[in-house]
Amino acid sequence: MDISRDQESALGFQSYRQILATERIVRSGREVDLVKGVGAKISQVAEDPGFQWEYNLIESDQANAFCLPGGKVAVYTGILPVAANQNGLAVIMGHEIAHAIARHGAERMAQEKLVRLGQMATSVAISDMDPSTQNMVMGAFGVGAKFGMLLPFSREHESEADYMGLIYVARACFDPTEAPKLWERMGQVGGGGKGPSEFMSTHPSHATRIQQFEQWMPEALKIRDEKCAGR
Repeated sequence: MDISRDQESALGFQSYRQILATERIVRSGREVDLVKGVGAKISQVAEDPGFQWEYNLIESDQANAFCLPGGKVAVYTGILPVAANQNGLAVIMGHEIAHAIARHGAERMAQEKLVRLGQMATSVAISDMDPSTQNMVMGAFGVGAKFGMLLPFSREHESEADYMGLIYVARACFDPTEAPKLWERMGQVGGGGKGPSEFMSTHPSHATRIQQFEQWMPEALKIRDEKCAGR
């Protein structure tokens, strides 16, 4: 990564302000309190990179949420029915907060820069070939970069954020067993789990995610038992 955490946080803050300026922010109410309460509990048990945490609820039909570098979190009202309860919301917010803490955005930027440099180097290397051959080679490079590097790299990020988020959920004394249930609901929202194959997607399939959660669940439950005894 060739960007510092401070630079990354500054970009996150700028982007967050721009997003909030164009969206309808829900200022008060039970759902706002829920988002801020769950977010505060998750951030308290996550690794502390010195973020200035902020949580907002955005009025939108989008089933979405995000956390920008610096701890700028937004949840869209459209995802609340999918979350279904505070445990489901904790899984969602834990996942998004994990992305920011793990610096996946900066890693992604660095990876894409390497791909662009590779494209430039390939273009120079084949400059003496005829145009049709050049097009074939550059096309093959693009396909190879996308399916061989960028998409698997993104799927790795998603799985890492799933795992980190699950641990945060357990540390914060939410119920980690809600995670696979959440992704079952996500699959229903997304058309019964249908969609592009995992190979051609930036995210693991719903089935893969559920399977991974089941593998990690004993660790998460042990953490929750240790941290939350008597609560």
